Amino acid sequence: MTSPSRSCCPSCPETVQPASGPVQEIRTTDSRITLADRLDHFLARFGVNRMGHRVEPGLYRLGNPTEDSPVFVSANYTLSFDALRSALSGRDGYILVLDTLGINVWCAAGKGTFGTDEIVRRIALTGLESVVRHRTLIVPQLGAPGVSAHEVLRRSRFEVEYGPVRASDLPEYLALGRATPDMRRVRFPAVDRLVLAPMELVHAALPTVAGAIVLYLLAGLPAALGAVAAVLAGTVLFPALLPFIPTRDFSTKGLILGGIVALPFSAAFFVETAASGWAGVLAAFAPLLLMPPVTAYLALNFTGSTPFTSRTGVKREIFRYVPFMAGMAVLGAALAAVLGTAHLLGAV
Repeated sequence: MTSPSRSCCPSCPETVQPASGPVQEIRTTDSRITLADRLDHFLARFGVNRMGHRVEPGLYRLGNPTEDSPVFVSANYTLSFDALRSALSGRDGYILVLDTLGINVWCAAGKGTFGTDEIVRRIALTGLESVVRHRTLIVPQLGAPGVSAHEVLRRSRFEVEYGPVRASDLPEYLALGRATPDMRRVRFPAVDRLVLAPMELVHAALPTVAGAIVLYLLAGLPAALGAVAAVLAGTVLFPALLPFIPTRDFSTKGLILGGIVALPFSAAFFVETAASGWAGVLAAFAPLLLMPPVTAYLALNFTGSTPFTSRTGVKREIFRYVPFMAGMAVLGAALAAVLGTAHLLGAV
């Protein structure tokens, strides 16, 4: 077995010569989460330079590992990598970082970048079999959808051992030598749901501001506030209230939430235009037709971030409800156009 050669200093990558193939590097990392790391996490959460939060794929040395130290597999998304290395504070091991294009483990497993081929390729590129004596990889459970354990074993001779869902459970997992049922359970608490809101809110900010300004000029402050309320409902209220909104589909959950949020605006428009008879009724219906589809559309963005959905379920939901949502929005816009025209003509 070939032992890794020593680097000149801790900050320089170490090199090994695998049994075959090109010379590879073993980089050094530690478990400290610095201020720069936290800034990176903050920017990632807000979607700033979304695809730029990456670490170099390859093999990393954590602490002072030996040939018998465990090998953990992670994605090259900084939040995934940092969660793993910080959970292993005080421990020695290797981290095999796959090239997932800066995408987290779970999403990358669904997209195929955290998968069998990349694991096998990365083992070969890093010369891992010449670095450790054992033949076991500890893969995060959320990466399982993309990994065929028997194929990895057949093609690389490394056995895949699925670790816990959360990196924070790794110390206990290593102590027990197995994952308990509690470690296998996927949770989605409020803090995990709300941490998704900033990115969605940032993405929707500019169109919301532009739409609110246009609506303010055309129909006044209540209309502008209605646009803002519909977007906040879809980006912030929806993840916060997700488990408590009845129905299973995200579309119908969003329609229900958007309808509830629209009620005060509907009442306000009705009172404002009640003296005009038919116009008051139309004005009351306009928010109920326009705001729910906006909230529901934004709610659909969370389908890829939760354990509540499946890929086939999301496709089915989109085909079933998006045409209905579009119809509501078109009808609501037509009502708003009729009211606006009537207002300009002095009819209401």
